[in-house]
Order: sequence, then structure tokens, then C-alpha cells
Amino acid sequence: MGAFSTRLVVSTAVLVLIGAGRGRAQRPAEPADLIVTADRIYTVDQSRPLVQAIAIRGTRIVYAGPRLGANALAGPSTRMLDFPGRTIVPGLADAHGHLTELGFSLQDVDLTGAKSYDEVIARVVARARSAPAGAWIEGHGWDQNRWGNTAFPTEGPLSKAVPDHPVVLDRVDGHALLVNARGLAAAGVTKATRDPAGGRIVRMPDGSPSGVFVDNAQEIVRRVVPRPTPDQIKHAIVAGAAYANRWGLVSVHDPGEPQEVLEVLDDLARTGQLSLRVYAMISDDSAVIAHYFARGPQSLLYDGHLSIRSIKMYADGALGSRGAALLDPYSDDPGNYGLLVSSPEHIKAVAIAALQHGFQVCTHAIGDRANRLVLDAYQAALARVPVADHRFRIEHAQIINFADIPRFAELGVIPSMQTTHQTSDMYWAEQRLGGGRLYGAYAWHSLLQTGVIIPDGTDFPVEAVNPMRTFHSAISRQDEHDWPPGGWHPEQKMTREEALQSMTIWPAYAAFEDSVMGSLTPGKYADFVVLDQDIMRAPPEEILATHVVATYIGGQPVYERGADSTAH
Repeated sequence: MGAFSTRLVVSTAVLVLIGAGRGRAQRPAEPADLIVTADRIYTVDQSRPLVQAIAIRGTRIVYAGPRLGANALAGPSTRMLDFPGRTIVPGLADAHGHLTELGFSLQDVDLTGAKSYDEVIARVVARARSAPAGAWIEGHGWDQNRWGNTAFPTEGPLSKAVPDHPVVLDRVDGHALLVNARGLAAAGVTKATRDPAGGRIVRMPDGSPSGVFVDNAQEIVRRVVPRPTPDQIKHAIVAGAAYANRWGLVSVHDPGEPQEVLEVLDDLARTGQLSLRVYAMISDDSAVIAHYFARGPQSLLYDGHLSIRSIKMYADGALGSRGAALLDPYSDDPGNYGLLVSSPEHIKAVAIAALQHGFQVCTHAIGDRANRLVLDAYQAALARVPVADHRFRIEHAQIINFADIPRFAELGVIPSMQTTHQTSDMYWAEQRLGGGRLYGAYAWHSLLQTGVIIPDGTDFPVEAVNPMRTFHSAISRQDEHDWPPGGWHPEQKMTREEALQSMTIWPAYAAFEDSVMGSLTPGKYADFVVLDQDIMRAPPEEILATHVVATYIGGQPVYERGADSTAH
């Protein structure tokens, strides 16, 4: 035998012995608590994007792959769940949703979808019949853009129909409210009341208040509306979370909460009563910010149910109420450039302090002027306090000057967007902006091409909670009636893969949580959603017919639609 052959035999023998030793050292894997199987499981894990089984131990995934491999982890007490004909995706996230407002909106007068001011008034009158004498009546969701005449309403008809209760009605975007005469009197608003900085009192020709208050002017009325108690806040959050679970949500990024809400969230999460993972953003209040700076960043508390490590600021208002700050005036309101509700200097100062204390900042910016000013403020803050992994965000990023689109990637800023805003706004956006600015409006593809990610959300209760609407809007740029044919500015569509990432792993990254959630990867939380059809293959016009069969967080069901699974 030659020297080479001898070396080969010896090496082979050594490898066999090493392999045998390794085999003897290996112990049987501890059985899984739960094994879940389905026809198709989309993991959003690039190493294994499509599997048929996941195995769960405790609250974490320990395996994702073929059924055969999962069966090897079955033990005497392992629970088996099979969902034949169903599709499983990672637990869905809403990267921008107002959880407390959602809970309260479930009990307020629902004005969404009202097709006329008369319909709004009729819904308020119906509530007034059962309201205690003199009690405030609150409602949410009116949108004058649905009424044919897009002018703001005035308080006269509402005051005549409901004279005995103070009434305050939020516009659908939350950036304007309508008050009746009794509400105006309670707030002490007269012709002499001045507009605050960053706000506007819409007035009649004689200068008297019309009843509509835009952006910062809303506080003039809000300060006299009774504030909810901690117990009322608690019930609203629990109700909002349960409602979100029904739609497949396991995670919500909750922007701009005051300290009393953050404390209720902490109590609910600590006591196991919060059926969502909440990434809560601190409201832009100097005392509250100082309080949480002293505590330091709080990440994934209570088995991942609460994080408090970001601050929410506002740069401008909303497009629908003509409060979005624009570089050029509104096409349908010459002379109006929108409103800056915070100064660029303030945004820069808070961003610097946040970087120094290890916090993220997330700033609302809708108009192209607001987006530019926020990018400028972030750039200045990062020059002062360089941080590699800051993950600063701009919330909405709706209208961007084309010159500013590459700056998001250059600065590492995340555009946190809401695809259903596009399908709600497309009917009148060109009236507000003209044709030219639309090329930088809701520009998902243009942004993605620069290398950024887009965590998606709904801004609920501004838009409906349903994530299937989010997914459908992202891939089609059409409304729920599949209009317009081919989609509105279809060159800006997302692919299905991008859309699913925008509702799972990208929100997780935007919250510094991608190491533990956002994909069905071993080691991460066992958060998943069972759907009754495959949204990655169904025709776009069938997406909105998809139902959530079950929602699981940490391997436990938080919502089950019915007996759609076979369990033993």
C-alpha cells in the first residue's frame, strides 16, 4: 500500500472514530411541547423560507422544517396541531397603531365611512338619546373628503341637532376635531381666541370659530374634555388588544403615549393581562422623557410583551386636513403651506438627547417640507452624537421630494409607512398636491430601491386594523373594490415577499426586536398566525376574503376563530 493510501486509510479511520465519539456525546433532543403542521408555513427566514412544521418548547420555536424532523421531537406529552388546507405566517405586526385610541374608539360614536355630514349628525343623535344628561359625547372617524364637498363642516347643524350635550368628534386622521356650540362654550372659545403655534382654528367669514380645530389647536378643546381614569385606560387597552388579536396581530408599535398610559401598559404586561407585544413610544413631553431617560431603555420586558425605548415627535399635521407641511402651497388652497407643529430645533435637541441616553426617535412627518426638515434635524443630531445603530424613524413619510428619497438610506433612517393611507388618499391626493408631487408620494418602491426597509402599519383607528387590507394595498395599490384597474401609480407596488416582510421582520427590526421575533426561526418567540388561504399565491382580488383562523403568541392561542384545526 502506498504512503498516500496509508494516510487515507488512517485519516478515514480517525474521522470515523471522531464521528462515532460525537454520536455518543449527542443526547436525544428534549421533546417539544407543541408541534404545528400545515400545508404551507412561510417563515420569513431566508435560510428556509417555506416549511411544513414548527416545533415549540416553552414560548420559543426550536425547529422549523419538514414534518419528519418535527416528528422526531415528539414526546409522550407533546401536543400536535395540524391545520390541513391552511397557511401559517409569522405573527403580524402593526408598526404604527394607537392601541389606547383603538380601545376607546370601540366605545365612542363610530363615524368611519359616513358619506355625508347628515349621516355623521344622525349617528351622534342616536348616541345622545342614551347618554346621561349633559355628558360629553365623543366620536371618531369623520372625513369630509367622502362627502362630495370637501370643505370642513361647521358646528351649526350639529349644534341644532344635539344642543344639550357638549360634542367633540375627531377627524379620521386625528389631526382635526369638530365641536358643537356647547363644546365651544365649555372650552371658552370665542372670536377673540387666538390660533396657537402649530395649530389653526377654522373660522367663519366674520372670524367666529366654525367648530373645527386643526393640529395644536385641538388642545384648546381637549383640555376641558374629562380625562379617562386609569381603570378606563386599562379596559380600553385590553379591549383594543383583543380586537387586534382577532386580525392576526401579535405586535403593535404604539406611538406617543403619555406616562399614565405607559404605566397602565406596564401593569398589564407585568400581570400577564396584555395579549400583545407592545413597542410603546413616549409622548413628546419633557417631564415624561426625563422620567424614562432616568430609567434607561426598557426592552422586551415581561417575556417580550413591553418595550419602552423610543420617543414620538410630530413635525407637521395631515394631508387630509391640509396640515401637512409642504415645500410649495397646496394646489387646492393657494397660500397654505401646512403647519409645522414642532420646530426643527426642538426635533434636533430631542434627537441629540435620545442618542446620548440610548433611545430611538420616531417623528411624524407627512409633507415634503416636514420630511426634509426632520432628515436635516436627524443628520445634525447624528453629526453631534454619532451612533451606528440608531434606527431613527420617520413615521408616515408620505410625500417626499425626490431629492430626499436617497437620504433615508444615507442616514440609516427608517421610513415607517402605512400602505392603506395611499388607498384612502388616492381619490383626492392629486387635488391637494398636483400631478408632479405625486411621484414622491407613497413611494414605496423608490424607497426600497435605495436599500431601506419599510415597516408597515395602519395608524389605527385612522385606518381599519385588518392587516389583509395592508397586504392588499401594498401589492395592488387598489382599494377594497380593486380600483383603479392596475393600481394607482403601480410602479410603486411592493412584491408579496416585501409586503410580508413589511408586516413581520421589518417592524421587528425597526423596534430592535428582530433577534427574537418577526420570523419563524428557531430561538425566536413562537408567534404565528393561521390563515384560511395562502395570501402569497391567491389572486389579489381574493386577498381581502382571507380570514384569521388563529393567532398564537409564545405558543399560546390569543384568538381562535372556531374549530378549524385538528388537535390531540
